Amino acid sequence: MFHAYFRGQIYGTENVPQAGPLVVVSNHASYFDPPIVSNCVRRPVAYMAKEELFNIPILAQAIKLYGAYPVSRGNADRNAIRSALEYLDNGWAVGVFLQGTRTPDGRITDPKRGALLLAAKAKAPILPVSVWGTDSILEKGSKIPRAVTITVRIGNLIDAPSSTNKEELETLTQKCATVINEMHDLGR
Repeated sequence: MFHAYFRGQIYGTENVPQAGPLVVVSNHASYFDPPIVSNCVRRPVAYMAKEELFNIPILAQAIKLYGAYPVSRGNADRNAIRSALEYLDNGWAVGVFLQGTRTPDGRITDPKRGALLLAAKAKAPILPVSVWGTDSILEKGSKIPRAVTITVRIGNLIDAPSSTNKEELETLTQKCATVINEMHDLGR
C-alpha cells in the first residue's frame, strides 16, 4: 500500500540496524505515521499511544497488534516508561514522536526529552526518521485516505546518551529535532 497507493519513497534503509534495542524518533503529522515508519524501518516498532485510543474496542485491538502501549499524556507516565524499557530490553525498536503529538505541517518545533531519556536508560542508539507528506492523507472531515505522495528519510544512527543528565538529553534532543527537520525540508 505504501508504494502502490501513496507512491512512497524511502531513503536511508541501510542506516537501520536489524537487531538489538533501538529508539526511533520521528516527526508526526498523521495517524498513519506509526505503521508507515514501522514498515519503512523494516522491523517491528512499539509505540506509545495516547490512552484514550485504548478505549475504542476495535482500534485498541489493532494498535496492540502493532505493539502499541498506552501512555497518559501530560505527565511522566511510569507505566509507559516501564513498557518502553521492557520492549528495549527484549531487543525491540521503540518509536517516539519527538514532539509528543501531531503537528500540522510535520515539523518539530517543541521537542521533548523523553525519547532520549529512554535511550539513555536502555543504552540504545537513536534513529532519526522524517516522514514527509502524511499531513495531507486525510482532509478535514474525510474518512477516506487520499493517495498523496509520501517520502520517508532515515538518518544516521546517533549514539545513546552517556547519562541521564538533563543538559546532555536536551542537547541530543535538539540535535535529533534539527536532523529530522533538515530531512523534512528536503521534501519529496
